[in-house]
Amino acid sequence: MTATVLPFQVFEAPEHWRTVDFISDLHLQEQAPATFAAWHRYMQSTTADAVFILGDLFEVWVGDDAALQHAFLKQCAQILQSTAERTQVAFMRGNRDFLVSPAFLKACGVMDLQDPTVLLFGKQRWLLSHGDEGCLADIDYQAFRRMVRTPQWQADFLAKPLPEREAIARQLRDQSESHKKDPAALYADVDTAWALACLSQTQCTCLLHGHTHQAADHRMGPAPGLMRRVLSDWDAEAAKPRAEVLRWHVNGQVERLHLIQT
Repeated sequence: MTATVLPFQVFEAPEHWRTVDFISDLHLQEQAPATFAAWHRYMQSTTADAVFILGDLFEVWVGDDAALQHAFLKQCAQILQSTAERTQVAFMRGNRDFLVSPAFLKACGVMDLQDPTVLLFGKQRWLLSHGDEGCLADIDYQAFRRMVRTPQWQADFLAKPLPEREAIARQLRDQSESHKKDPAALYADVDTAWALACLSQTQCTCLLHGHTHQAADHRMGPAPGLMRRVLSDWDAEAAKPRAEVLRWHVNGQVERLHLIQT
């Protein structure tokens, strides 16, 4: 598959910003209250000038109407809105919550981020993405992704009754969990050629993404100084709890904040 990058959005941070936080892959759901509580505490207390959420904030999103009917999703929306009242909050859709609508984000006061987006901050250019588009070796998923991102598929899906949409989402999650438990299953990482092409085409020095749940910092060639930084997923109930924030300072310093000490 050819390494290409979609048309991208460019966002220039205001001059007064000093720190930007990035999180992804929290997979918030009512059945994981400890992760939700960790996120709630973080959103209430962060001192960053902006919080960029790079996909899969929610375990599943089957339509905005679900947030009107389910107390848990309604509470999540309230937290987004209250945080956005005191700091910039930006949201990029992931593979689990790609149906979050612009209207929902606008109602919460949250900036709608295209995937990918170039962020200009601290005299640097970073390319932000959820990351799933770059996992080219996962051929079955890429075919599924192309299908569900079409306007016709989404219109047909959202036209179904809410209980039917939720049943479909449960079936897809069960299939995903079954795949994860398969010892022979291979998990595709972001393709290096794709990542380098994206950095070259957008003139960025760092690709920041989530999706793979493999938090790490990778130096990339051939040009010096190129980086691929991968965000951690969150799971406060795991044997080794994870709730990590990547914080980018205006002076160029980058740190990973572990919100749960083990």
